[in-house]
Amino acid sequence: MSFNIGLSGLYAANKQLDVTGNNIANVATTGFKSSRAEFEDVYSATKLGTGSKTVGNGVRLANVSQQFGQGDVNNTGNVLDMGIQGSGFFVLSNNGSLTYTRAGTFKTDKDGYVTNSDGTARLQGYGVDANGKIINGVLTDLRIDTSNLAPKATNSVSSTINLNSTADVIDQTVAANKFDPTKTATYTKQFTTPVFDTQGNQHSMDQYMVKTGPNTWDTYTLIDGRNPNGSDPAVTAPVPSTMNFDTSGKLVSVSTLPGPVISSDLKITTWVPGKVTNGVWAANGAAPDPAGLTISMANTTQFNADTARSIPAQNGYATGQITNLTIDGSGVLLANFSNNQTKPIGQISLASFTNEQGLQPVGGTSWKETYASGIPGYDAPETGTLGSIVSNSLEESNVNLTNELVDLIKAQSNYQANAKTISTQSTIMQTIIQMT
Repeated sequence: MSFNIGLSGLYAANKQLDVTGNNIANVATTGFKSSRAEFEDVYSATKLGTGSKTVGNGVRLANVSQQFGQGDVNNTGNVLDMGIQGSGFFVLSNNGSLTYTRAGTFKTDKDGYVTNSDGTARLQGYGVDANGKIINGVLTDLRIDTSNLAPKATNSVSSTINLNSTADVIDQTVAANKFDPTKTATYTKQFTTPVFDTQGNQHSMDQYMVKTGPNTWDTYTLIDGRNPNGSDPAVTAPVPSTMNFDTSGKLVSVSTLPGPVISSDLKITTWVPGKVTNGVWAANGAAPDPAGLTISMANTTQFNADTARSIPAQNGYATGQITNLTIDGSGVLLANFSNNQTKPIGQISLASFTNEQGLQPVGGTSWKETYASGIPGYDAPETGTLGSIVSNSLEESNVNLTNELVDLIKAQSNYQANAKTISTQSTIMQTIIQMT
């Protein structure tokens, strides 16, 4: 019986050496989780149980459990290198077969899909609709779309303007004071804002502010130096919009004759995009936004301060090429374009399990779902208990090399001690045989 006990001890010590050696071998493996050999004693028993003086029958390997503690997350400088700070697993799909990993060494294939390092499985996440809104709930292969960003025509302009209440009044009933954009004496201040047509061509929208009386200002709005609302912009004289302020300097109304009084907006219903070449203006074949152009004047005031304007905000832009990619903590892949625009192109999904210890290792620093692990739950990073994504970084192995070397010494001593048990039993057997 002592031979069996000793052999079971040798087997257990050998398994402990195997587990420790595997941990040491993977000390530099990205996303690797260390394992621990767990043993239990063995007793001979009947259906009625064991006796009070039963001697143990050795040891056996109960389980090799993985330790899913956090590894160090260190910077690499590669944007598609991603580490998870906290719980959760990246989801990979190989033709529909899902695996889970903590190794974030990703790259793109020839079609732009984000894959693992050997290109056999695609990273899963959530796609976006035409407006760049994340479509949650449906996992899909994440793909980095490198196509140009289509232009967008401007339909909204806003800014914060102050008009100096002490500025001189310009009497436009005098012929010499009639508004003329080429004569600075006929207006108080000029503001220029870039706007875009449907083909992404940039145009200059000029607003000329003219103080016409106490608490009253006229605004002339020209695009490319032409009246945008005229039936024939080339010859139609600019039509002013009148802004009225109360005694405290706050805007009361904006009106453009013969149209109605509008609380705070100027409305350009249509305009013909074009440009001047060799002194001749010609349409460029593009069009304005079908909704027209709304210029918000809500943040305009008339105080005793310099006439000035903050940087205007407008929602149009020219076409743009992707220049770089950033990934935030919530896993959103944000494409940056040459026209200073940004657009989400996807979001990484993480998986969580009720029992991580129940996951089945399948190699390649990956695991598969089992009955013991429970079904996975998918959600965006930083949701619930899921961790955050750290881009330009990788999670290192969580192996503690010092502990492993100590365990190696222990396993070696255990092996030698169990070998001594067998050697001692052999000596006793030889003595008995000699007696006979």
